[in-house]
Amino acid sequence: MRRLFFVAFFLILYTASFAQSQTFQYDYNFYQRINSVIYSIDSNIHTALKPINFGHKAYKALDSVYNLNTDSTHRSLVHRKLFSEHLIQIEREDFNVYIDFLPDFQVGKDFTNKSNTWLNTRGFQVQGNIGKKFSFYTSAFENQSRFPAYLRSFIDSTNVIPGQVNDKFGRSRVVKDWAYASAVLNYTPNKYFSFSLGQDKNFIGDGYRSMLLSDVATNYPFFKIVTTLGNVQYTNIWAQLEDLTAAPFSYDNGFRKKWGAFHYLDWNVTKRFSLGFFEAIIWQDADEAGKRGFDVSYLTPLIFLRTVEGYNGSPDNALIGFNTKYKVARNLTAYGQVLLDEFTAKEVFAGNGYWANKFAGQLGVKGFDAFKVKDLNFLAEFNLARPFTYSQRSSLLNYGHYNQPLAHPFGANFKEFVSIWNYNLKRWQLRAQGNFAVYGLDQNGSNYGKNIFKSYNTRIANYDNSIAQGLKTNFTYLDGRVSFLMNPKINLRLEAGAVIRKESNSLGDDKTTWFTLGLRSSFRDIYQDF
Repeated sequence: MRRLFFVAFFLILYTASFAQSQTFQYDYNFYQRINSVIYSIDSNIHTALKPINFGHKAYKALDSVYNLNTDSTHRSLVHRKLFSEHLIQIEREDFNVYIDFLPDFQVGKDFTNKSNTWLNTRGFQVQGNIGKKFSFYTSAFENQSRFPAYLRSFIDSTNVIPGQVNDKFGRSRVVKDWAYASAVLNYTPNKYFSFSLGQDKNFIGDGYRSMLLSDVATNYPFFKIVTTLGNVQYTNIWAQLEDLTAAPFSYDNGFRKKWGAFHYLDWNVTKRFSLGFFEAIIWQDADEAGKRGFDVSYLTPLIFLRTVEGYNGSPDNALIGFNTKYKVARNLTAYGQVLLDEFTAKEVFAGNGYWANKFAGQLGVKGFDAFKVKDLNFLAEFNLARPFTYSQRSSLLNYGHYNQPLAHPFGANFKEFVSIWNYNLKRWQLRAQGNFAVYGLDQNGSNYGKNIFKSYNTRIANYDNSIAQGLKTNFTYLDGRVSFLMNPKINLRLEAGAVIRKESNSLGDDKTTWFTLGLRSSFRDIYQDF
């Protein structure tokens, strides 16, 4: 597979002829802000796969929103660099290069636990295009932070900074230290094909969460082919994942590896209605008996992965799912997802809580210009996953990567309602979010199905399994932010925020009240609402 990546890399470099990059890095808040533009420009845009590779017409309109229609031509150099331009920008007829410094400085107070918090991130990004067909993006961040108690507890238990990488020094220190990088090369030879080679994330869905493939876990190396034929878009992703839970074979081999192959077919049935079919296979790279490596039988792009997995007689993990979207009105869209991990029809209809009826679902609505207020965007979404969904016999086969789920951050065995509201007034942005969930935690050493990194062979029971079984816990998360956008090119903003978080069960309450103030930048989703 490594040879495949290198061959693809040099093929891209060799065959690239050369327009403008038409992909915006994925960030939920930014995509919410441009919803009105997306749906008003081209109703045939496939919105489920993110980042979205926009057509030329859409890109030009989005660029005006991206730049807030600011004209600083007659301003000083310092003013332009602070408020409207990239730090370094080289624009020529046949290529463009943009280089930026990305600060993320934050101070705060965890009032509940009476501790100061802070974040010191220095990053950079380089992006651009060579001609009309080849674009590139890379970024890297060096970080030190003191987190609030609930995030520090998560990091100490998983040794992973949420959505990023492992802490350099482990649980021995209160201050966490880590580095994080991403890179993507994209070659689009024509309107039908797009090839991407990267170390980054992918997201499938039209909501805030994804029950199919989300950007919760850290970056991973992947090769992606997107084929667009009219109203149909077909995506193939091959990725290498890592498991920090399994014991490594040796220090020289590093973390244990596993592989993933993902197919997603998105069909815009009408201008209002779209339907998508998803399938994924996860398999381990090696075991004590030997090394399997990348399985070339999953390399063929036009095939049902579940069928191949079956006739291979393999022990691999197969999942299938569906994604749908319906444009109810000009500014209102309903969407949903269903994922099936394992499914035994007779057990489903028996209604006896069979453990292997593993499925997850999503139902939501989102819109813009709510109540006829321009730039008031909203989302309301319900998600659930039955116990043991996404789990497997071993963490080397489960639907996870780098100690975090590839779908919802809660893992499984939960119900969640989330609503997010955004309002933009020129450079001012207001954001309010509320998450309300119920889930079942493990208790007395028993596996009740929430932690997908535990083997399902250790399950509490074969029957009478239900959502929130175990230590039933109520979860509340409230997040409010106000920010002033300084430079839209890098999403540089002054931001003040407040978080109220509470977990309640029969053993007690875990509360957090956290206030922050910072200078922040970049486009990336870092989830802390779990």
